[in-house]
Amino acid sequence: MCVAPGDLASVPTKSSQLQLRLTPRQKAALKRHAAAAGLDVSAYVLQRALPPVDDAWRALVNALPERAEPSYVLAELNDLLTRTAPIEFAGVTASPPPADLAPWLRNYLAAMVEQAAAQKGVTPPPWTTTVAPLRAPWFGTTLRALYPYLLRVSPVPFKRRNLFIDSGVGTRV
Repeated sequence: MCVAPGDLASVPTKSSQLQLRLTPRQKAALKRHAAAAGLDVSAYVLQRALPPVDDAWRALVNALPERAEPSYVLAELNDLLTRTAPIEFAGVTASPPPADLAPWLRNYLAAMVEQAAAQKGVTPPPWTTTVAPLRAPWFGTTLRALYPYLLRVSPVPFKRRNLFIDSGVGTRV
């Protein structure tokens, strides 16, 4: 990282150390991977162990159109939104979903972000207001007998977008 002399106060001081016990083979593999990534071993291990969360958001959102069944990606996004600190939330969720994403998925993401923002006491990113709610209801199941239940229990941000599910951000079924 290149830092101007006046900006040194904003650079966090690395004052802690972590030691790992590795086999010689593991150490050699880490060195190879780090070199291939153009990093030293410490930077490589940190990048892999603690990836920037906004990169994780973009990677997961961009993976959605590639999946026929997006439930696993949505679960990972749920986990990411749940663990994101309020102070990081705006930076993490600033990138809107791809324009070619299915309307129900764009709404699902917007509802997740709106619900997480409300839980954290922060403002959702502006892109959520540009996602028009669905015209027809979308239910998280094909079992019609569950529709009345989902109409009652769906979190408000999802209901506003005509999405009916049984749990929201921070919960799992």
